[in-house]
Amino acid sequence: MKPKSKILILGVTAVGKGTLAFELAKRLDAEIISVDSMKVYRRMDIGTAKPSAERRKQVPYHLLDVVEPSESFSVDRFLELTSQAAQKIQSAGKTVIACGGTAMYIKAMLYGLFEGPACDPAIRKRLKAEIQTLGLVELHKRLAAVDPQAGGRIHPNDEKRIVRAMEVYELTGKPISDLQRQWSAPMSDNWFVIGLRRLKETESKRINLRVRRMVEQGLLEEVKSLLAEPAPLSQQARVAIGYAEMIEHLEGKLSLDDVVEKIKINTRKLAKAQRTWFKTFGNVNWLDIAAEATDEAILGETISLLSNAE
Repeated sequence: MKPKSKILILGVTAVGKGTLAFELAKRLDAEIISVDSMKVYRRMDIGTAKPSAERRKQVPYHLLDVVEPSESFSVDRFLELTSQAAQKIQSAGKTVIACGGTAMYIKAMLYGLFEGPACDPAIRKRLKAEIQTLGLVELHKRLAAVDPQAGGRIHPNDEKRIVRAMEVYELTGKPISDLQRQWSAPMSDNWFVIGLRRLKETESKRINLRVRRMVEQGLLEEVKSLLAEPAPLSQQARVAIGYAEMIEHLEGKLSLDDVVEKIKINTRKLAKAQRTWFKTFGNVNWLDIAAEATDEAILGETISLLSNAE
């Protein structure tokens, strides 16, 4: 098989992307770029299901542990680091395997950034004046009210992105998060895209099993350690699934059993949202994975798919 120069493996959380990427990277002598908005954070390991230290010894990974949990991380920064990593990998004569499930990052990587309407100087001037009088926190609260997804994703101190999101909402009457799902530039032909799918019932069982394993591996202790650090968690890190619920437990709001169930529910909701995003992607080569399929069988199907695409 003549390997593709750039392969992207996508799918919902816990579908098996990471294992396939690892096994395929070993077979192709490739390097992996993580496409995950939470794996970029240092010391957030268990709750983000980062590859193990053993795997990272065997295969080079990129875009893991690149920022502190106290920092924000943007799509622009992701694209910048991804481009740098891909160039480095290809210059070494190796195949790039991107792997992850953060749909907005994937869409930006495949279709480019969502530009949105042109800026309106009058609106921006007024919004910045309101920041001076009311404070940035108040504008962020207003954003969260009209666009909860953007409010959760954008750090309360990120004035530039808060202003832009509010500007887009005022110009279009629609949340920027909704518009970002709808942009339709031609897909980049630089990537060979492979999607993994399982039956929803199978996927739910895998999610529940992953959550139980995370708790057994010490997710609660990891969250305690992060909260004990001098710099507070960024809004992005704080709302990550698994971390947000554990924080509620540590604040005395939920029992540990209730937290585990809430993490399962929120992870299944994430998977549902990912499915919706991925339906808008074109040119995805989908592999429907049987519940009993082994890792070796999935790898074999993937190699056959790549070979037949030559």
